[in-house]
Amino acid sequence: MTPDEIAARMTGQIEPAGQGLQAAYLPSPMVQNHAAFIERLDDGTLACLWFGGTLEGKSDISIFGCTLAPGSDRWSAPMRLSDDPDRSEQNPVLTRDGQGQWQLFHTAQPSGNQDECLLRARQITLTDGVLSGGVPRILDLPLGTFVRGRFVRRADGAWMMPVFRCIPRPGQRWNGSHDTAGVAVSHDDGATWTLSEVPGSIGSVHMTIVPLEGQHMAAFYRRRQSDFVHRSESRDGGVTWSAPEPTDVPNNNSSINVIRLADGRLAMLCNPVSAATSSDRRTSLYDEIEEGDDRPDASGGCAPIWGVPRAPMTLCVSTDGGRTFPLRRIVDDSPGTCLSNNSVDGRNKELSYPYLLEDGDGAIHLAYTYFRRAIKYVRLPKGWIDGDAA
Repeated sequence: MTPDEIAARMTGQIEPAGQGLQAAYLPSPMVQNHAAFIERLDDGTLACLWFGGTLEGKSDISIFGCTLAPGSDRWSAPMRLSDDPDRSEQNPVLTRDGQGQWQLFHTAQPSGNQDECLLRARQITLTDGVLSGGVPRILDLPLGTFVRGRFVRRADGAWMMPVFRCIPRPGQRWNGSHDTAGVAVSHDDGATWTLSEVPGSIGSVHMTIVPLEGQHMAAFYRRRQSDFVHRSESRDGGVTWSAPEPTDVPNNNSSINVIRLADGRLAMLCNPVSAATSSDRRTSLYDEIEEGDDRPDASGGCAPIWGVPRAPMTLCVSTDGGRTFPLRRIVDDSPGTCLSNNSVDGRNKELSYPYLLEDGDGAIHLAYTYFRRAIKYVRLPKGWIDGDAA
């Protein structure tokens, strides 16, 4: 589809999409929409959040959200939940605090300088299907701390926020070469934070923590090196972590999401392609907005690879705690071209930055970027993973 054709379908109406799937393109007033997050609220309402504006990194990028009421076949009108005129606000994550209130966490950076990012949080309320955001506060974490993964509660009640660190390099421009993973921990529902690093994690970002059995947890990572999804473990309930090691799932330096299903299997939504399978390259994530910044790129660290195609959108399933994912089913496909972040010239064909959750009926709900023009919602019926759905 062309950008105009996508825009015409951005009504929020859920329609049949073949293979027993249902799908909708979420409404948005912005031409660029990216980095979806999906969650089920207390009354069964689905909330989908993302960032929207003209181009990732520009200061008109803000957090938006819309909702799907139980039994409804149409997503609500979009609601703007943040608005900083000087920073690009990205990567929304919802979590519930100890008082049962929903909190929105997101990043806020000047231009493409991820190493100057702030982390912000604000209370979110849902009234008659309408989301609204409270007054933002800045978290006491180092500049360059980014969030993307769901929060997890430790056995001692502490919040674990999986983060990645965009480490500043004085006099040099951020390019992802020194990014590492970490866990920010709060014992007071986000009022204060401490930060611990994941050892040996340079290039491993977008940490997603998945509780397994007892004190055993696994974490999964996007890779700047565009090689394979990596995995690490904690055997003490998230206090300490092993160094990330490769799984059998390729990664293209694009976001992944992993959950544990009700039957105990792990489901990963991702693009299982890598630099080894494509020669497509771009200079950096923000090469379209770096004019006038004459600093050299950061040197040393790892060697990030940008521009590997972001498709197909594939659901991968593991029965061994995420070490291997032998069952893989394509949800959506396209050329995946992502050599430009532009949403209106038709060059971008990516299916990327997915999120998923399973409901009590066994259906799986997905949300992901569609050509950087829209957020696409897909519902997989129970049994679809195994080919059993009608």
